[in-house]
Amino acid sequence: MTEYGKPLRATPTPIPGLVVWELPVHGDSRGWFKENWQREKMTAAGLPDFGPVQNNISFNDAVGTTRGIHAEPWDKWVSLATGRIFGAWVDLREGPTFGAVFTCELDPSRAIFVPRGVGNAYQTLEADTAYTYLVNDHWSPDASYTFLNLADETAAVDWPIPLADAELSAKDAAHPGLAEVTPVPPRKTLVIGASGQLGRALHAEFGDAAHVEYATRADLDLSSPDLTTARRWREYDTIINAGAYTAVDGAETASGRSDAWAANVTGVAALAQIATDNQLTLVHVSSDYVFDGTLNRPYREDDAISPLGVYGQTKAAGDALVSTVRRHYIVRTSWVIGEGKNFVRTMASLAERGVDPKVVDDQIGRLTFTDDLARGIRHLLTRRAAYGTYNLTGAGQPTSWADVARRVFELTGHDPARVTGVSTEEYFASATAPVAPRPRNSLLDLERMEHTGFVPAEADERLRAYLGT
Repeated sequence: MTEYGKPLRATPTPIPGLVVWELPVHGDSRGWFKENWQREKMTAAGLPDFGPVQNNISFNDAVGTTRGIHAEPWDKWVSLATGRIFGAWVDLREGPTFGAVFTCELDPSRAIFVPRGVGNAYQTLEADTAYTYLVNDHWSPDASYTFLNLADETAAVDWPIPLADAELSAKDAAHPGLAEVTPVPPRKTLVIGASGQLGRALHAEFGDAAHVEYATRADLDLSSPDLTTARRWREYDTIINAGAYTAVDGAETASGRSDAWAANVTGVAALAQIATDNQLTLVHVSSDYVFDGTLNRPYREDDAISPLGVYGQTKAAGDALVSTVRRHYIVRTSWVIGEGKNFVRTMASLAERGVDPKVVDDQIGRLTFTDDLARGIRHLLTRRAAYGTYNLTGAGQPTSWADVARRVFELTGHDPARVTGVSTEEYFASATAPVAPRPRNSLLDLERMEHTGFVPAEADERLRAYLGT
């Protein structure tokens, strides 16, 4: 019997993410009324903002109608309009709770949120029972389902009406037992820009797990008009965009400007739209170049952007697009060092070859190594930190590029006095190609990132390790 007047309340179950919800139902002599789905109230009370896109209604006119244990590739909100059912849920996802079982009765005053990969089955306890499914993906014949036999001896569901007396389909009666079920893998993570220095570090951090995919530009063209159908995006949970146009000076040329806007803005806009349409988390790597470098303190995440050159302008525009995605992380960094050609490798090579370089000494910042950047990105995702922008660089004392060069010379056994510090203007005085303006202050405040529990690595210690000293 439907219970009236209950407050909205969530009750977790032994299956992670499977949550029973008590719903307020208001009734009188005319009947009853309830808010079956109320996004603002329910998400405030802890229901995931799962973004339903389809509403299905199932009607059962006979007691004992039993619908088999199906794990669908979407999240599901199940509630009743009339009648009463017995529900059984079995965790069919990869992980330590695989095979866990939960059962309870549902009526119009009680609903349940069923996460993707949890098998669900329902047995009608009253005639003329109708229940609704809100799901966050459109039904597709290409969708992948996982099934479990209703009579599986391991799950051992105690059906109120014995299956021998129930109404069920031949297909449901023939589904495999738990020992034969392939666990449902987690939603996928896609790393874009996998061939770049950060992409390679992300590959090392996340490894070759089956649910993590790596895409180069040849694998996935962000400028393609078919991008929205290039993958079944609802099978993904996270996109990490490690690809970008990073030729700072090249962006000041006619062709480079076009390429920078295409990669850093147009491509990012496409990813932002896909993430929004499919309820994905979008991780985007930003840059200190979105600031003009005129502050006399480290830049915080909420400081006003004011880019000086084309590259910074495209990164700022990309940040603005990503910030419209509800589930987003903008990871702002500076002075990135990874595998391949970079400033540290160049200085080490000059030291070894006996070249005494002139290096800029009026730009201040901290080195950031791609391994630590990848580690920080994984930390945000694993900890489910609050969405938004986070600064992430190496920690320690601020340095100039000339200071870094001297340290490289010293750590590789050469005289740091061979490095001569010069101003930015002096360094580029003889340049014949366009030169992008640089922020003089590239220091980023790390407090917000540290509050998530992440400990940024000391830049000097990482430099030592990078050089193998």
